[in-house]
Amino acid sequence: MRNLTFPTILYTGVVILLLIFSANTFAKKRCKPLLEKLHNAQMMQRKSYSLKRGQALRVKEDKAREKWWQCENSSLSAFKSKYGTKKKKSKKQKKSTAHYAKLNKITLKPMKKVAIFNQDSAIVIKSKYQGNKRLAWLQFYQQPLKCQRPKNINVFAFCSEDKLQQQETFEQKYTQ
Repeated sequence: MRNLTFPTILYTGVVILLLIFSANTFAKKRCKPLLEKLHNAQMMQRKSYSLKRGQALRVKEDKAREKWWQCENSSLSAFKSKYGTKKKKSKKQKKSTAHYAKLNKITLKPMKKVAIFNQDSAIVIKSKYQGNKRLAWLQFYQQPLKCQRPKNINVFAFCSEDKLQQQETFEQKYTQ
């Protein structure tokens, strides 16, 4: 039998430690996409969502956690036998499926019903004032600049009140 010296024992110990740590780091590297998927599912759960979406996210997170945990605690062959491997699609397949997907979206959309208007009837616009009184009102009424496109409810309320005030003064002046 060979003589076992201190340097050979030390050398074999270092080699064994390197093999153990490299296998561990390889396993971490192999499981990193699954861990990222788990973190992504958890991040989506932190955002606001509906009840139905929340249940779907919880299921998605549970599956991602289970898959990551299995990856961390099993060998590569055992993990592949249970979950299989993802196969990347070639560019040719991707283009063809995308093309068909676009065609399906176009052809499967239901045709929208077009509103049919009766074009033979007259259009009637009713306003508060008719005839000469209406013309006088249009000349009298001065709409403030901020009332042309009100952005909030306070401005809208101001515009309504201003119009009512102007109508009252118009009524008083027109009747005189």
